[in-house]
Amino acid sequence: MADGMCLELVVVRHGLTQWNLDKRYQGQRDIELLLPDALPDMDRLRNELAGESFDAVVTSDLGRCRQTLAHIAEGRDWPEARQDQRLRENDFGDFEGRSWEELKDSEIYRDWIDSAGELAPPGGESAEQLRQRLQAALADIFATAKAEDHRKVLVVTHGGVIRELRRVYDGVPFWEGVVGQAAGRRWIFNEQNVDGPIINGQTSHGKRGEWQCSSSSEVPVPASRTA
Repeated sequence: MADGMCLELVVVRHGLTQWNLDKRYQGQRDIELLLPDALPDMDRLRNELAGESFDAVVTSDLGRCRQTLAHIAEGRDWPEARQDQRLRENDFGDFEGRSWEELKDSEIYRDWIDSAGELAPPGGESAEQLRQRLQAALADIFATAKAEDHRKVLVVTHGGVIRELRRVYDGVPFWEGVVGQAAGRRWIFNEQNVDGPIINGQTSHGKRGEWQCSSSSEVPVPASRTA
């Protein structure tokens, strides 16, 4: 087995919205950022990424992600972003616009929580449906990286997307993989030139056994670790 290229994937969540503040499920509703309240978190992320360059930038097409990207990319010589609907938040169906307080007495809602999203909310999508579209989106990112020799890619997306990626690559239970506003993870992937599948370790959602996650870290780095 010989190692191939290395890809750094920086995946971050959008900034604060009013619905985040109200603890309402946003899902695929096109909710804008809450300004100026969203700025401190986004400024911290912008500062964290100062001096970094990216070979490609991909974002959810929803406005809160595009707004976040516009803020952190201002004045930076980054590539023009590609929008991808497959990077949208989970479709929460009838739960969208409602809070835990409003839903907590619903048996359907409690069953959904207990299933870690494996059950689909009424009118929404299941965790498996979320996984399928994320697998397709990531497969395209990895294929493009290989074809165009990308070494670092920025992705701006949603909390549920990052929770699912943390479940796959970090082994963190879905509900425990929460990241804050304008925060996320930095994953390092190594291409593995193998004839058969990789048995140990997590692989990307491209060709089975082609990419292996070798490192995961927080973005931005917690202040306690930079002091």
